[in-house]
Order: sequence, then structure tokens, then C-alpha cells
Amino acid sequence: MEIVGLDCLVFGVEDTVACNEYLQDAGLIAQNVSESGGEFAALDGTSVMIRSVDDQNLPKPLATNSSLRKTIYGVADTATLQAVYDELSKDRSVERLADGSIETTDDSGFCLGFRVTVRKKLQLNGEKINSPGAIGGRAVNEIGADPDAGTPTPITLSHVVYFVPDVKKAESFYIDRLGFRVADRFTNLGPFLRPQGTLDHHCLFLIETPPEMQGVEHFTFHMAGPSELLRAGKQFQDKGYETFWGPGRHIFGSNYFWYFNSPMNVHFELDADMDLHDDNWQPRAVDAAKDTSQIFNFTLVENWQPGGDPH
Repeated sequence: MEIVGLDCLVFGVEDTVACNEYLQDAGLIAQNVSESGGEFAALDGTSVMIRSVDDQNLPKPLATNSSLRKTIYGVADTATLQAVYDELSKDRSVERLADGSIETTDDSGFCLGFRVTVRKKLQLNGEKINSPGAIGGRAVNEIGADPDAGTPTPITLSHVVYFVPDVKKAESFYIDRLGFRVADRFTNLGPFLRPQGTLDHHCLFLIETPPEMQGVEHFTFHMAGPSELLRAGKQFQDKGYETFWGPGRHIFGSNYFWYFNSPMNVHFELDADMDLHDDNWQPRAVDAAKDTSQIFNFTLVENWQPGGDPH
């Protein structure tokens, strides 16, 4: 199935005004913003949607009252959308919505949506670096640091991390029913998964936790490159938002990262330079630890994961 990745994450929150301001300050493009919420998009159209926790149009929350109400995946075309419908309707209710999308739940109880993707194909210049002896980079007299540059806009919605009570059951659903691939695995926690329609190392990471912790650890937007990530993170921090983990660079996925606390009661990450893999890639498997999770981390977190082991 050509599922291309995350299209939108929908949250039900207590303080919509704070969340609206937070996501605009992160450089996302605000759409239809009001006291009841708004939508906040990256350059390619993928987005985060904020709604009041009391909005009756939202899917019901998990038993843990996680703020994430729905994960919407984009698919390549209507044929793929129909294939997802046909597969999942074999053993669960799948609803066709008025906008043409479909809605159901996964085997862990997370609400899922699928729609023909809104992602726009972008033609952007990659980050230019002058590396001694290397061909390319910036032209002579082309500067690399612009002190007057504004807040960078994230490029695309990257990935989400679920806390699940049964990681084997959750993994089986995404692999066996939706065709996701395992990129790498923390053997004591869970797998990094990518759908068939993307080469990104992962768009979903599963971590096994006690049932009372079920929900979302963080979600992430890709930035254009490491320099833009650091610039965006510094500007975000200067606005008063609290760093949670980073900046640093992961080993699995190789992505640079910077995590922040958020009013959505999940962590918010900016990342850059994630590995790309196809089906020739052989997944790695190690126990999660600080030395297997990050090449470097400026905040010197002792545990591999912010907050420590979820167990």
C-alpha cells in the first residue's frame, strides 16, 4: 500500500489559545485560527490541527485522555485509499467521511484517518555547505549566516511516537495490515516503522509502556537542514519555550533533533537530515541506551530517552 506518511495530527486540548500561539511561534503557517483552535501547516501542506478538548466533533479520547485524538495518513491515490478500506473493513468498522477520507482505529485503540495526501511536491534548494576539497557548496562571496533571517518554516510533518501497552500487537497491525516496514529496532522498547510510500527512516515509533501511559510521547517536523534546525530551535527557545532534550543527533535515523515541552501535553520536536531507506536495507537491533540512541546531545541527558525509561 502506497501510504506516503503523516498528513495531519489532530489534538484536543485544554488551552487552545496557548497551543495556537505555540505552533505559530514554531514557524508553522496558521490557518482558520480562533479561540476554538486552528490548523498549522508546514510548507508542503501537512499539518497539526488544534481543537478544544470539549469539541463534540473530535473522536473519543483514549482511556488515558491522551491529547492526540486522530492520526491522519496520506495515501498516494484513491486506489490506495480503497485498498486500505477493503483491508481494514475485514475485521473492524471503517467509516467513510463526507470529505472522502476514511476513519477507523488501530489494534491499540488509536483513531486513524486515511485520505489522498495533501502533500505538495516542493522544489527547494538544499542546505549549502563549504567543505574543504569538496565540489559544490556556496558560491564565492555567498554568505552562509544571515542575522536578519526570520523564523524558518518547517518543511513537512515527519513522525509520531506512540506509547502502547502491547508493542508486538501494535507492530503486527502496521506491518501485516498496512504494509509498514521495520527500519530499526530498540529490542527493549519497540520498532521504528515506515510506510511503503516513503523512504524516510520512520514516520512511526512504538514504545511499550504500562497501559496507564498509553498515548503520544512526541511528534516532529522536518526542517531543511541542521543549520536551519539550530536557528529555529534557538529562536523558539528565545521566545521562552523550554528545551526538553537536545540539540543532538540520533543514531537510528541519523536525524539531528531538538525537543521542547508543549502545552499539548506531548513533546514537540524539530529534526533534520533523516536517513532514507528502501527495501534493500537490513534493520539493526540493539537495546536502547544513551550510547545507542545519540551520537551527541548538548543537554547531556543521562538516559537515552527524555524522562528516562517509561517502565
